[in-house]
Amino acid sequence: EVQLVESGGGLVQSGGSLRLSCTASGFFIDDYAIGWFRQAPGKEREGVSCISRRIGSKYFDGSLKGRFTITSDSAKNTVYLQMTSLKPEDAAAYYCAEDVERSDCTGTLTYWGPGTQVTVSS
Repeated sequence: EVQLVESGGGLVQSGGSLRLSCTASGFFIDDYAIGWFRQAPGKEREGVSCISRRIGSKYFDGSLKGRFTITSDSAKNTVYLQMTSLKPEDAAAYYCAEDVERSDCTGTLTYWGPGTQVTVSS
């Protein structure tokens, strides 16, 4: 059974850092693209970052690249999102998802984790 589970969210002050984890089971992360997405209340879900062996890493919003870093650990079958210099506008529910179709997280995102909440106080 394919599962994705996020962890690492929480409350942080503006300017602080968090590292989110997305642990996969039922498949190997090296075989697919794994993306991070976020959704704030009242807003549409947006892509944050994606990682795969084919493309390496990418950031859907170029302005996040300097503050967010996506990495993976094959031995732990886990993808991480290191977030630094957090801003109140980064507050959202963060989800990871597996793209079973494409290597850049723009394909069919079949499997999703339940999400982890990030709250940033100003």
